Amino acid sequence: MSKGLKSTDFQFEGLIRKYTGKVRDVYEFKDKLAMVASDRISAFDVVLPEPIPFKGQVLNQIAAKFLAATADIVPNWVDSVPDPSVTIGKRCEPFQVEMVIRGYLAGHAWREYRDGKRQICGVPLPEGLKENDKLPQPIITPTTKAHEGHDEDISREEIIAQGIVEESLYTQLEDYTEKLFQRGTEMAAERGLILVDTKYEFGLYNDEITLIDEIHTPDSSRYFYKDTYESLQEKGEEQRQLSKEFVRQWLISEGFQGKEGQKIPVMTEEKVNSISDRYIELFEKITGQDFERANTEDIENRIKTNIEQSI
Repeated sequence: MSKGLKSTDFQFEGLIRKYTGKVRDVYEFKDKLAMVASDRISAFDVVLPEPIPFKGQVLNQIAAKFLAATADIVPNWVDSVPDPSVTIGKRCEPFQVEMVIRGYLAGHAWREYRDGKRQICGVPLPEGLKENDKLPQPIITPTTKAHEGHDEDISREEIIAQGIVEESLYTQLEDYTEKLFQRGTEMAAERGLILVDTKYEFGLYNDEITLIDEIHTPDSSRYFYKDTYESLQEKGEEQRQLSKEFVRQWLISEGFQGKEGQKIPVMTEEKVNSISDRYIELFEKITGQDFERANTEDIENRIKTNIEQSI
């Protein structure tokens, strides 16, 4: 069994601080960040107990591809990708919102709609929609950025009124979000996929809006298969998805949704390997490239060495 990278605890010359997110370990230097995509996996804002081999590599390499492919729309934070699981780039001051954009009524938005809400983040939704229906036009449903626990839905008006982002900057974030989603939609279509929804994070670098974190990965996005979308929708059947939703659905079937008092189900070696295989399948479908498994025998030393040679 290949080894999964659960966490890192490196010391580097010039290191200012280390931040541990749900799935990433971020090393901050004076003007750079080294972001390690671990193999941790989270769902319902809870980090699950077992790492998924190659998951970090999958996400890091998909993100690198899409960030490079959208650099003409908005500057991004990436300087180099010195390791399959590492990206090094500019240290930006992040905006405290995540820009979620949805082209279809799926996931969290569907659950809100199913429960009777006809407005999400201040955006009205028409009556009569079914799960996974295409929306009349893509909608932006931002969330607050929570370092721990659950992100919270928030409206455009609340963001501006609370001074989280000033209006002129927020308008620019909306514009970039729509253009990135359009590019992602076009790239997905080339692979026989539909980009259903996704999220983008932005920051400021030298007072310039800069795209940060990962984009268009199966952790940050949801994809449907294009060839079966219409027929499945007409029959009211479940869509074939490329996303982390299969992990959420497994957890739900085991009685876990991240709520207080619920116990995370046991992740057997077979379950871990099946999730790893699914992530690799996602990589190959989304990118159109064969996945090359990195050597995981001494993964910590490999990553540390590659970071040291690049900062």
